[in-house]
Amino acid sequence: MAIKTVGVIGAGTMGSGIANLIASSGFQVILHDVETRFLDNGLSRIEKFMQKSVEKGKITESEKAEVLERIRPTTNLEDLKEADLAIEAVIENLDVKKEVFSKLDDILPEGAIIATNTSSMSITELAET
Repeated sequence: MAIKTVGVIGAGTMGSGIANLIASSGFQVILHDVETRFLDNGLSRIEKFMQKSVEKGKITESEKAEVLERIRPTTNLEDLKEADLAIEAVIENLDVKKEVFSKLDDILPEGAIIATNTSSMSITELAET
């Protein structure tokens, strides 16, 4: 399966950074969070980072606009139904992560990949979901 669309669940610091990197690499991104204000904060963080890259001459305004256009924000997890890869980047809470994995298992297409971003949790324990 070729990866064309990536879902990122969680628009906080890590999630917005992941979404930015993926969109900058040319992929379509569906950025999900539970509230619009979290999405707005994440998109603002991405825009500010991209603007610094413009100011440093690393990218053009046009390239910045193209990257931002590849990121589609949503509060509806069902919108990830077209994602070939989903990266979970929610808070470091085992129950929350397990709930996200369970929902993604029902939503994502057959063969989609689910990945996690964690700095302190046991991957083995997460895998038992």
